[in-house]
Amino acid sequence: MIGSACAYYACRAGLSVTVLDRGPVAGGTTGAGEGNLLVSDKAPGPELELALLSHRLWHELPRALRAGAEFEPKGGLVVASDVTGLEALRHFAQDQTGWGVAAHEVPGDRLHDLEPHLAGGLAGAFHYPQDAQVQPALAAAAMLRASGAVLRLGEEVTALLTGPDGSVRGVRTASGAEVHAPHVVNAAGAWGGTLARLAGTDLPVLPRRGFVLVTEPLPPLIRHKVYAADYVADVASDSATLQTSPVVEGTPAGPVLIGASRERVGFDRTLSTEALGRLAAGAARLFPVLAGVRVMRAYTGFRPYLPDHLPAIGPDPRVPGLLHACGHEGAGIGLAPATGLLISRFLTGRPRDGPPPVPAGTLLPRLPRAP
Repeated sequence: MIGSACAYYACRAGLSVTVLDRGPVAGGTTGAGEGNLLVSDKAPGPELELALLSHRLWHELPRALRAGAEFEPKGGLVVASDVTGLEALRHFAQDQTGWGVAAHEVPGDRLHDLEPHLAGGLAGAFHYPQDAQVQPALAAAAMLRASGAVLRLGEEVTALLTGPDGSVRGVRTASGAEVHAPHVVNAAGAWGGTLARLAGTDLPVLPRRGFVLVTEPLPPLIRHKVYAADYVADVASDSATLQTSPVVEGTPAGPVLIGASRERVGFDRTLSTEALGRLAAGAARLFPVLAGVRVMRAYTGFRPYLPDHLPAIGPDPRVPGLLHACGHEGAGIGLAPATGLLISRFLTGRPRDGPPPVPAGTLLPRLPRAP
């Protein structure tokens, strides 16, 4: 998805773009995502700025592109089970509203106005009308199609070509083919660290595994993206152990998607019955109506995790011509338009051209400066 957005905005800026992928479109992390476009889980700072910029850009995309991506401005509902949790949400929302986030408190006795099937006895929630959802594989394909970029699938990049001064001159693929270009954008997601090492630089991207349950098709039951308050803490956590917090949302096709789990186990795709059991139990606690629903399948993916929880966006200070656009962890689908726009501005030499003034330079703190 990030690569698609970079291609889209670079082509719109008048650049000639070739996209290389070792697999099919959305064959990696993108195809394993839920398609969340969230501001609700982001504390004030650079990532929230990116989310708000992306929120605007998603709405500015052509109507046909959004329709092809199954764009749904459904809003989010963050639920607290007790008074302590609700107070924490209240403070979090107060900090966000000063940055342009819309957040509205919903008392426990009014929750069923928004979500009739929610469990009873909850303390309250915050409604975030800016949250939205897309079908991520369709979104990536629609954006690539609209970009007009040359697409070369099944071609794995195995080396970066450099000139005598060390600057990027293109890439070489596993077949030995060379693609020449003055700039290379690293949008390899959870494998972004591997590509960075090919260029002789360092980006400490680690995979953070997650599972999603997909139910049988159901009549419309869930109106918003609904998740428990502890999801926000899990997103910001540095723990490598298994963490789960219920995240539940419907889809236009009928199945309900259930997440979210996080753990750092490398690229191990082994099915974790513990994680799946926790997800199912958490969803049933939020929505008891789901307790008797069949799960059709479960799938796994790897979020591209960086230790400071910020994506790497912009030029590498040690390799001229190499730009990074990865490390978004679970927010890559939502942050893709802002990332693509910023990358296009770096490519054209206008990194701060136009509002809003996102401090993109602050998004590469983990890269050592060139000597």
